[in-house]
Amino acid sequence: MNYQILIVDDISENIQVAMNILKELSYEFSFALSGAQAIELMNENSYDLVLLDVMMPEMNGFEVCETMKNNADLKDIPVIFLTAKTDIDSISKAFKIGGNDFITKPFHPEELLARVSTHLELYSIRLKLKQQNQALENKIEYKESRLNSEIEMNQKEMISILTELMEVTSDETGQHLHRVASMSKLLAHYHDTLTEEDEAIIFHAAPMHDIGKIAIPLKILHSPNSLSGSERQIMKTHTTLAAQFLRHSNRKFIKAASIIAEQHHEKWDGSGYPKNLKGEDIHIYGRIVALADVFDALLHERKYKKAWSVEKSLNYINKESGKHFDPILVKLLNENLDEFLQIINS
Repeated sequence: MNYQILIVDDISENIQVAMNILKELSYEFSFALSGAQAIELMNENSYDLVLLDVMMPEMNGFEVCETMKNNADLKDIPVIFLTAKTDIDSISKAFKIGGNDFITKPFHPEELLARVSTHLELYSIRLKLKQQNQALENKIEYKESRLNSEIEMNQKEMISILTELMEVTSDETGQHLHRVASMSKLLAHYHDTLTEEDEAIIFHAAPMHDIGKIAIPLKILHSPNSLSGSERQIMKTHTTLAAQFLRHSNRKFIKAASIIAEQHHEKWDGSGYPKNLKGEDIHIYGRIVALADVFDALLHERKYKKAWSVEKSLNYINKESGKHFDPILVKLLNENLDEFLQIINS
């Protein structure tokens, strides 16, 4: 291996002496006659070792070393100080600021050769270990990423299965669930506080908003008549039942589905259920799905109602802004109505 060595000394004869001693080992050399020039060379080239004189005008060797250690690209290059200063304070400072070794002038050729060879080998080993560690970290990150991806795929698959089950047992159609998911994602997209990750989470979790209905008795769920007071109370339990099913998972899609299922019947003014949450105490995911769910339901026929017109539906939504719905979300719906209607009509 052709090691690159930088020799720094304000006296050119000293540089020549060091080069003459070291040239038998086929190293490649650069030299600098000042600290500033040394830093400039190190910023432009790659070196495996710096032989650094301490006593230099303007910028001494200690200052050069400190500058190197404060530079992420230079801090790992080993430094051997070459100096006539042999007092304990100088030696102590040399190691304190990050120097790797200290050779006093005039130095013996065998000592210089041995010290340089040792530190070059150590530096080479450190670089190899660093590369191996980085390769290992990359491998671990890849495995973790692949595992997380598989976990997310499993969550999505489970949500899909549960959604299909809900379609069979409740009056929710697959088209309704898909539209609610798409409109929820669109609302998240335009909301200033939410990210692309939030968009993806709410898109996959929104179809689970009524998953608790699978535990509601079919005679209530499919009743052709208006529900009695007691039946209505049982129907309302689909929110808390869903939360009980899902709340023990820490996986992001299932966790979001739990929040949405429990809170999508809460209202901005606190008059909703099951906990009478108010305003921003309702999770943003719950507020978004609440609006998307009602808007789609108004625009489509159900067994208990005819489909409403866009105008009538929008008038209702706007009237309920600040009561049932988050005013910011209603504003986003109005501002981007054409995009929401594209989803409705898809």
